[in-house]
Amino acid sequence: MLMINEMLPEITLDVFQVEDFKSVKLSDYRGKWLVLLFYPADFTFVCPTELQEAAAHYEDFKKLDAEVMSVSTDTKYVHKAWHDASSAIKQISYPMAADPTGTFCRTMGTYIESEGLSLRGTFIINPEGKLIAMDIHSNDIGRSIEEILRKLEAAKYVSEHHGEVCPASWKPGMKTLKPGIELVGKI
Repeated sequence: MLMINEMLPEITLDVFQVEDFKSVKLSDYRGKWLVLLFYPADFTFVCPTELQEAAAHYEDFKKLDAEVMSVSTDTKYVHKAWHDASSAIKQISYPMAADPTGTFCRTMGTYIESEGLSLRGTFIINPEGKLIAMDIHSNDIGRSIEEILRKLEAAKYVSEHHGEVCPASWKPGMKTLKPGIELVGKI
C-alpha cells in the first residue's frame, strides 16, 4: 500500500472520458495535482452522488491546476454503459479509470479481496507524483467533495508557502501558522 510522501508508481489505466476510450499513464499527470476518487462499483447508490458532486466542482479543481480521476474495478465499457444510462453520470467529463484486475486498488490499499471491489478512497497527489493526503473509509459513507477541495487548497498553499502550515478547517484567506513563530496572514 502506498504511504504518505511516497511516489505514485507508474501504472497505465484504461479510461472512459467524454464519449472516448483511451489509455493513460499516471505519469501523464506529473506537473499537475491529481485527485483520485476510488469507489466500489458503477450502478450503485452512493457512488453517483459523489461522482456527480465532483463533476459539479470539476472546474474548481481545474482552477487549482488539478485533474480528477474516478477509479473502480469496473471495465471502461461498464463506465460507458453507466454514463449512457445515468443522468448523474452523464455530467462527468473527468476520466473514469477502469481497474478490473484490482491492481491499482491494491496499490492504494482500497481493494476488498473477498468482493473484488474497492473501498471508498480519496488520494491527493502533488505535481511531483507524491501522495500527500489520503482518506479511506466504509462504502456506506459518502464523501464531501467540498472537503476534498479544501484539502487540495491547503495542500497547494503549503507547497507554495514553505514553512507555513494550515490549522484545522483552514480555508483560503484564513491565517496560517509558522511553527515556532506566529499566525500568518489575514484574520
